Amino acid sequence: MIGTNYRCEICSEESDNPQHWVVVHCNDAQLTVYKWTKEAADSPGARHYCGEAHAQVYVSRWLAAACS
Repeated sequence: MIGTNYRCEICSEESDNPQHWVVVHCNDAQLTVYKWTKEAADSPGARHYCGEAHAQVYVSRWLAAACS
């Protein structure tokens, strides 16, 4: 079985065994941050980040857009 490669939305790092990665699910009104699980990562619309720092970049951008 071939594993799934995940790509960080910020730096484009790829991994088929992400450890310490973060998953974000969001829409216009709500953003939810998850510790990495395959179920969260594979759900429709999931965004993948190679660590807390890159997830934080996205959260900050999302908040700035929501507040403008």
